Amino acid sequence: MNENIQQSFLSQVVDSKAGVTVYLTNGVKLQGCVVNYDHACILLARNEHAQLVYKHAISTILPDEAVALETAPAL
Repeated sequence: MNENIQQSFLSQVVDSKAGVTVYLTNGVKLQGCVVNYDHACILLARNEHAQLVYKHAISTILPDEAVALETAPAL
């Protein structure tokens, strides 16, 4: 697996167009679809509106459906 787990997870969420719930460190809950991301932020879309969310403010991302991730063999 060449990507790190964060990149792999976000790539799967974007590709599947799955809805997500994003919990911020201040307790705010955001919902929508991740349409793009980079090293510092994610772009979350809902009802034709977009929000740029900085990764340092995110506590948890919970997808609405299962996300298949490749896992590295145990050491």
